[in-house]
Amino acid sequence: MIIQFNTDNNVSGGEKVTAPITALISEQLNRYKDHITRIEVHLSDENGPKEGPNDIRCLLEARIERRQPIAVTNNANTYELAITGATEKLIASLDKIADRLKHQLKG
Repeated sequence: MIIQFNTDNNVSGGEKVTAPITALISEQLNRYKDHITRIEVHLSDENGPKEGPNDIRCLLEARIERRQPIAVTNNANTYELAITGATEKLIASLDKIADRLKHQLKG
């Protein structure tokens, strides 16, 4: 599973920032690693240098083998909260897809 980062001009995306995020996402999505070919992480600060509630946005797009990609977004006050929330939403979506596949195979 490849994890690719994209940031806007207001977010620094150096190795110091991306390494812990990569580890977090890899750990959280470990059970799906054989089915996900790539995760695209899009981080943005919607207010730029101005302060504002929930202005950090994380969009995660998962490329799944033989399926259409799925995307989730989460806004929060910090990068960590935005990423954690988006990861939780992605796991919920992947769980639903897995459940549907199980039911299709039984039927």
